[in-house]
Amino acid sequence: QVQLVESGGGLVQAGGSLRLSCTVSGFTIRNYRMGWFRQAPGKEHEFVAGIEWSGTYTYYGDSVKGRFTISRDNAKNLVALQMNSLKLEDTAVYYCAALSGDGYIRNMSTYRYWGQGTQVTVSS
Repeated sequence: QVQLVESGGGLVQAGGSLRLSCTVSGFTIRNYRMGWFRQAPGKEHEFVAGIEWSGTYTYYGDSVKGRFTISRDNAKNLVALQMNSLKLEDTAVYYCAALSGDGYIRNMSTYRYWGQGTQVTVSS
């Protein structure tokens, strides 16, 4: 059974840090590009970060570039998102997703598997 389970979300003050983890079971992430998306209340899903199969190349949304870092551990079947210098506007549900093949990594419709999401709330 395919499962992507996000963890590490919570409440943090602006300027603080959180580290999200995505633990995968049911398939090996070695064969997938991985991504993080988020959805704030009343807004569309937004691409946050993506990472290629080996982790050599990473991609970030403009709003998080320089503050967030995506990483992967293929041996542990895990993807992480380190979030620093958090802002109020980073408040959202964060989703981990897996992309099979050569689809556009910033486009959520190309992703095959999704987690249930973890809430991140940034307070002032």
